[in-house]
Amino acid sequence: MLHGISVRNPPSKFFVKKIINFRKCSSFSTKLSYKHHLGEEPLRHITIGTLLEESESKFGDRNAVISRDQKKSLTFSQVLVEADKLAAGLKSLGLEKNDRVGIWAPNLVEWYVTKMACARAGLIMVGLNPAYQPTEMEYCINKVKIKALVCADKFRKQDFYEHLVTLAPELPKTEPGKLRNSRIPSLQTVITTSEDTKKGTYNFNEVQDFGTNDGVANIKKYQSCISPDDPCNLQFTSGTTGKPKAALTSHFMYVNNGYYVGKRNELGRKHHTICVQVPLFHAYGTIITVMAALNHGSTLVLPTAGYNPDKSLDAIKEEKCTIIHGTPTMYVDLVHRQEERKEDISPEIALSGGALCAPHLFKKMLTVLNVKKVKSVYGLTETTAVVFHSLWGESEEKAVSTVGHVGEHLEVKIVDKDNNVVPCGTAGELCVRGYCTMLGYWDDVDKTKEMIGDDMWLKTGDQFILEENGYGRVVGRLKEMIIRGGENIFPKEIEEFLNSHPHVLETQVIGLPHERLGEEVCACIRLKPGTSLTQDDVKDFCRGKLSHFKVPSKIKILEQFPKTTSGKIQKFKLLQTVLDSS
Repeated sequence: MLHGISVRNPPSKFFVKKIINFRKCSSFSTKLSYKHHLGEEPLRHITIGTLLEESESKFGDRNAVISRDQKKSLTFSQVLVEADKLAAGLKSLGLEKNDRVGIWAPNLVEWYVTKMACARAGLIMVGLNPAYQPTEMEYCINKVKIKALVCADKFRKQDFYEHLVTLAPELPKTEPGKLRNSRIPSLQTVITTSEDTKKGTYNFNEVQDFGTNDGVANIKKYQSCISPDDPCNLQFTSGTTGKPKAALTSHFMYVNNGYYVGKRNELGRKHHTICVQVPLFHAYGTIITVMAALNHGSTLVLPTAGYNPDKSLDAIKEEKCTIIHGTPTMYVDLVHRQEERKEDISPEIALSGGALCAPHLFKKMLTVLNVKKVKSVYGLTETTAVVFHSLWGESEEKAVSTVGHVGEHLEVKIVDKDNNVVPCGTAGELCVRGYCTMLGYWDDVDKTKEMIGDDMWLKTGDQFILEENGYGRVVGRLKEMIIRGGENIFPKEIEEFLNSHPHVLETQVIGLPHERLGEEVCACIRLKPGTSLTQDDVKDFCRGKLSHFKVPSKIKILEQFPKTTSGKIQKFKLLQTVLDSS
């Protein structure tokens, strides 16, 4: 048992027999929405740290990461050296195996090095959204008991140090590594990437310097003490309760999911240079980008700390990037800027994920960005990252109309509300089983059981269609999640917050179609008698308390909400009401 995450008992012989019989039936009943992709190669039982050593030996002098804004680059050999120094430094600060280390920063070289250092030190990394406000950070720190936090200096309007001082006023008066605060009791050590000395914190380079030769030698020896099945990462993902849950994954899941998505994205065919537009803290950045590149020796180019389409175009042109990673929203912007700038670029592959991409956008990516292929990935944080992704040599029709083919070593099925497998081509809920399903939600056994049954099938909550050939299409969401520009937003959190406004009687949050972002957040509000509320009032109320992407861009004042006879809000009718009045 690890903080509420238990190792499940192996299945009984009777249960195994049932699985075998089910698979036999499925092979004869090919029209059922069930697929088991056996895979062409075996899964690898190694750690991230071992994979880094292998990559260093194969691709040592090749650049692993280039940060254009920072004017920094590291080869694979340098990454191993820097990561081991930082790992030894973290150990010298008293961090022990499975302690949680948060990374609260945009796309920086230090983010990449910290990720690798945590893996080499046997620590559990916690990726944190750099847009988080103090109250959101407080929840995340306390939820998984973060012991050390690596944070940036400033990013856009965010001052990370000042946010931490808001939570822990004692920080500037405290000796580094000795923080004690009742509001965030687990956090002891703050490490900042700032070039200036911040009171009460260590500097990133300073902690690396703590990594003595003996300490680094011990890190190298320590690799045999880390199992591929050990946890390595906690990723926050919002839930219907409005509070984020933290999905726990292992080295084994990270290494293999990264390998297979990289293989499908053709990284193993040649040395590729990837323009990284996506945030590294997201599963898209961590697995589909970082781990895939580590497996196959690809070079990551960080155009800037945060997304900027002009900076991306500059990077694609000047670094001769062969692959682009982005969400549909990013590609809308990138296509628009390229239409105006008309740069001489010819990347080979544009990969889209994080949200559904419209076919007309895919076609613009092919023509305007001058890419040879467009590819899709689909998955969840709870499945490490990818479940479906594009195959080599598939037709343009498959590329633009599906989310790809089921991944290797995975089982998928589509079920109805009674958990019966539906025929191929019929919509139902997508369920996934295989090596990539999370270990569980941190310290939340009940929510884990809701997501993963005793039969080990993970319920995605997505309405899906599976074709006989193994390709899949998302046709809707069973959950109420809003996807705004690739950011997952759950209405409940925003509703509960807005309901605390003194003028608000009741709030319902819905997603409205948006050409660039995919969806935008709309708050439907019932006001208390005699009060009023404007869009600016809502923005002012949210400022500094909700991440910018959660703040409603539209509000609709209503007298009543459509309800069922039992009193439940009918959000589909609410959405139609808002659309009709627009």
